Amino acid sequence: MTARARTYLIVAIAAIGAAGLVVGTVAFTRTSTPSASAQARTTATPSGRPPALVLDLGVRTDPEAVALRRANRLYSAGKRRVAGRIFARYSSLPARVGAAIAAWPSGTVRRLERLSAGHPASAIVLLHLGLARVASGQTASARAAWRQALARDPNTESAVQAESLLHPEFAPGRPPFVPSFPVPASIARLSSPQQFAALERGSRGGVRGKLLYGSALQRLGRPVSAEREFAAAARLAPNDAEAQVAAAVGLFSKEKPALAFSRLGPLAPRFPRSQSVRFHLGELLLWIGQLKKAGQELRLASGEDHASLLGRTSREFLAQLAAK
Repeated sequence: MTARARTYLIVAIAAIGAAGLVVGTVAFTRTSTPSASAQARTTATPSGRPPALVLDLGVRTDPEAVALRRANRLYSAGKRRVAGRIFARYSSLPARVGAAIAAWPSGTVRRLERLSAGHPASAIVLLHLGLARVASGQTASARAAWRQALARDPNTESAVQAESLLHPEFAPGRPPFVPSFPVPASIARLSSPQQFAALERGSRGGVRGKLLYGSALQRLGRPVSAEREFAAAARLAPNDAEAQVAAAVGLFSKEKPALAFSRLGPLAPRFPRSQSVRFHLGELLLWIGQLKKAGQELRLASGEDHASLLGRTSREFLAQLAAK
């Protein structure tokens, strides 16, 4: 993908957040900066700079999680010594990873290798081991660590980050399934942990509940769990276009993107008036850099209903593409 095409893609993807469409409108608390994936990607080649720190604590709001989030922000702001003192107060795995990174370059790689030996299936350790190795100029061994993260601990945000680092030709993260309907107001007003719990309970009640919960799982970096929810929704509603679309989007991976397209593509003739089918075809095409084809699908999606949630986002994507 050219630099110009990549710019198109990233700007278009940013429109997801601007439009507030995905279940991310439920304000799940996240550890890292809003562009954590992009931040990690900028350190995927040797630069002489300290490695990125991309902790993820989901919807935790306990005192340790609050402290670790603060330390992550301090580290990102260049205040590594202060961040290191906060990380040193705790013995959890995220804190130990943070402490090792904050000590850069003093023993960082060695400390993370020891953590990896003791926790060989931890994606958060392997992700940061790879980032530290890249910053040390060890690109090949960094990629090995990221491949291990993705293979051993795939249902984590850290694995999703590792996948993005392994495939910088694609957009960061994975394309989200975007429901055509909003999160109920009764849920949206809750705190982040309460929202997630309410969506989990709602998933037991039918197709829409599963689609919303699956979307929430995606936003929290749990793609395997999300795929299961979407697949369950598709089984419950074999003739529902949106449930079938979600199941297709949930199959997307950067190693085998064709798997998702092979299931999503046939839905277009099966559901010729489905805005969800066209929108998500356009979104997945954006993710892999097929911008011309993405624009065609997004124009079809917009034409189905200009005023709908998906119609507005389709136009936002198209406007961003046209501006470059």
